[in-house]
Amino acid sequence: MVRTLTSKWLTFKAQGHSNVRATHRTTLEITKESHLTPRGDCIIGVSSEYSVADLPEWFKKAAQKEDSIIVMIICSDNICDSVIGRGHPKLSFDDPLRIVVRKSSYVDSKTIMIRANKSARDLRRDLIRKLQSGEVLIVYLTVLNTP
Repeated sequence: MVRTLTSKWLTFKAQGHSNVRATHRTTLEITKESHLTPRGDCIIGVSSEYSVADLPEWFKKAAQKEDSIIVMIICSDNICDSVIGRGHPKLSFDDPLRIVVRKSSYVDSKTIMIRANKSARDLRRDLIRKLQSGEVLIVYLTVLNTP
């Protein structure tokens, strides 16, 4: 049986953009910046209400536990996908602009989870098309911890 330390969910919005490509094979990113060039192939949302630095303390503390599991649900216009990854004690949550999900175990100031099951290119293509048309991106986040 898995117990959770919290049943809290954090919800925030970002914006799709015509230059969303979502083709990066190891990361996905959401940024507070409003502009996006085609080179930003991991970025799925701009003008985000949150960066990793803005996340609440309950989320940060729970995600820094070695055994934590982070769940991110990404939706736009009733099309949703999910990403599941791991937390890590070295997550610093310092970046004031970005949230980055990584398939690898690399940790830096913008990382929210590592060893994720998906990157930008793994997300549903119908979801990406919605984001390319400028639809709103809604992100739901929680952290699960095993006993």
